[in-house]
Amino acid sequence: MAFQVGTIAIGSDHRARGIVDGLAEHLEPMGWVVHKHYGGDADSVDYPCIAKEVTNEIISGEAICGILICGSGIGMSMAANKVAGVRAALVHEPVAAEMSRRHNDANVLCMAANGPLDSDYNKIVDTWLSTDFEGGRHQRRVDLIN
Repeated sequence: MAFQVGTIAIGSDHRARGIVDGLAEHLEPMGWVVHKHYGGDADSVDYPCIAKEVTNEIISGEAICGILICGSGIGMSMAANKVAGVRAALVHEPVAAEMSRRHNDANVLCMAANGPLDSDYNKIVDTWLSTDFEGGRHQRRVDLIN
């Protein structure tokens, strides 16, 4: 099922604060409650701490899903995937965002602040949030991941 409008936790390192603010401005008029996590200062942020804050909201049920952004997206995705019950997918364009939901039931979207293939973050996020998980044979694989 696609995500129903609710609370979404979005976090970033120092490179992506503006992207997080832009995503919040895009999502809030649609009814999303956005919890923003920046941490640290504007020059240096320990991204694993931000990933933990966002994933804690998801695991606790406070947020239904999350978005994490750092320079490459790699560090955030690695940190998020250490948390049991989190399926974080690093994507660079809408097709990968769609497949991360359709086949992997990703509950955290990770993106790069520095040079994604498609820099239309709103389009990537909209695709991700509106895509249904197919279940079926994919559910077996998600169960294996869990």
